[in-house]
Parts: sequence; C-alpha cells; structure tokens
Amino acid sequence: MATALSQQVLVEAIAPREGAARLAKQAALVVAGIALLTVSAQIKLPVPPSPVAVNLGTFAVLTIGAAYGPRLGLTTILAYMLIGALGFDVFQSSTAELSGIEYMMGSTGGYLVGYVLATVLLGALARRGWDRSAVWMAGAMLLGNVVIYVPGLLWLGQLYSWQEPILAWGLTPFIVGDLMKLALAALILPAVWKLVGDART
Repeated sequence: MATALSQQVLVEAIAPREGAARLAKQAALVVAGIALLTVSAQIKLPVPPSPVAVNLGTFAVLTIGAAYGPRLGLTTILAYMLIGALGFDVFQSSTAELSGIEYMMGSTGGYLVGYVLATVLLGALARRGWDRSAVWMAGAMLLGNVVIYVPGLLWLGQLYSWQEPILAWGLTPFIVGDLMKLALAALILPAVWKLVGDART
C-alpha cells in the first residue's frame, strides 16, 4: 500500500490530464459532484426522535473526497455549501421556509462542517493510496465518519444546551446505515481503480 503523498487520485488517472481539456474535466467534475451531493441528500429516511434524517449524503461526501482528492474535493464541497447558503434546495431537509444560512445554522450545521473536513481528509488519504485497497478504504471511511460526527454532535449539544439525548439523536440511529455505506464505498473505489489499471494494460 503506497504512502507517498504524490499518489494520483482516481479522477487524475483518467484522461485528459493536462491543458484546457483537464480544466474542462475538472469543471465538469465539480458540477457532477454538486449534483451527486444534492441528489444524495434528498434520498433520506427519518429516524425519530432524531432531528437529523439518514441519507446518502455521507456516502457521497466521502466518495467524492476520495475520488477527487483534497483540492478538487474541497472546491466541490465548498461550491455545494455556497449554493445551499444562497437558498437553493440542495440540503436534506431544506424547504422554502427554512433554507440558506438559516438552515445551515440549524440541527445539521455541525454535520455540514464535518462534510468539509471529511472531504479534505478522504482526499488526503487517497493521495496516500488508501482508496486502492478495500481494507484501507474502509479505514478511511471510518475516519471520515468520525470527522463528520464530532462537529455534528458538538453542534447539536450546543444547539440544545446538552439538555437532550444528543448521542441518541445524532449518532446511534445512523450507525448501521453508515457501516453499510462504508462497506459499499470500500468495495467501489478499489474496484474502479482495478478497472482503470486493466484499461491501461
């Protein structure tokens, strides 16, 4: 398992790799990433009494981070956040009445902060080759989930003055679903790398 910081991430291994065509590819990837994040956020399952629903957002965030790398991944997640801050309905529970900055400061605010941090973390780990092995990718996904949950739970605690069952609201309902998403990503990224390698031979 490679540990050099110069490892390519997945999207860099796919042509074009230089010039104007590379910039066009990156722009298209940012747009595609925003679309994936938006669609994934809308696929949700309420888990009462938690104010935060289960969705595919974490799967999309962590997968984009690993596939795009830290810089392009960060650009994509920040562009997604900016679109949401402007009031567009891209978040999991945003509505016409609750959107934009007001929504972002609500119960999911800490998780949104975690999304940004986790995207960069997964990109950095992919730079070290963690996305090329199912075992290492599972480890990266686990760390990414921790980075999402820590600010998410701290945010909920501050928002509700630690008077509510924060772990029961913001962690335990999501563990099984996140483990399933972790396993899925751990299989997908190394499999795509194998396809890229086979295509070169």
